Amino acid sequence: MAKERQTERRRLEDEQKRNARKEVFSWVRMFATVIVVVFVLTHFIIINAKVPSGSMENTIMTHDRLIGFRFAYWFDEPQRGDIILFEYPVDEKQIYIKRVIGLPGETVQIKKGKVYINGKKLKSDIYGITKYIDEPGIAEEPLELGKDEYFCLGDNRPVSYDSRYEEVGPVHRSEIIGKVWIRIWPLTKFGKVS
Repeated sequence: MAKERQTERRRLEDEQKRNARKEVFSWVRMFATVIVVVFVLTHFIIINAKVPSGSMENTIMTHDRLIGFRFAYWFDEPQRGDIILFEYPVDEKQIYIKRVIGLPGETVQIKKGKVYINGKKLKSDIYGITKYIDEPGIAEEPLELGKDEYFCLGDNRPVSYDSRYEEVGPVHRSEIIGKVWIRIWPLTKFGKVS
C-alpha cells in the first residue's frame, strides 16, 4: 500500500513537472510570436514616426506621432499631394516627412513665390501655410526631375528643410519608405492625415 502511494505520488509529481514545462513552453512560444509579429509590423508594414519640427504645420504639428504604411508604394507610385516618409540622404537614421509636389520627369521651378510644374502654375498647391515662397533654393531655375525623383516641400515653407535645398534635393524613389496614414498622438487629433 505504501509503495502504491509512493508510485502514485511520483506519477503526480512527474505530471506536474510536465504541465509546468508545457506552460513555460507555451509562454516562450507566445513571447516569440509577439516578437516576430512586432518585428514584421515595424520593419515591413508600418512606420512609427515622431515629427521633430514644424516643417509640416499646420497639417502635422511638432511632436505629433504618426503611423505610415511601408507597403503603400509597393504596387503604386507616390502622387502629387501625398505626404511621404523618406530617409534623409546624409543621415539615414533621420526620417523626413514632406509633401510630394513634383513627379518624375517633370520640371519644377519656384518663381515669384509660386510653384510651377512644366511651366504652368501649380493650382493644387493649397497646402502651404503661406501663399508666397520666399526661398526658392535650387528651384529658382527650372529643375528637371529624373525618372525616379520627386520634388517635396514641407507645408510650412518658411521653415521647411526640403527639396529646395541642395543638401536634400529631389527625393529618389529608393529613399521613400512609406506614406503617412494616421496621427496617433495627440489623441484629440487622432485620425487620417492628408
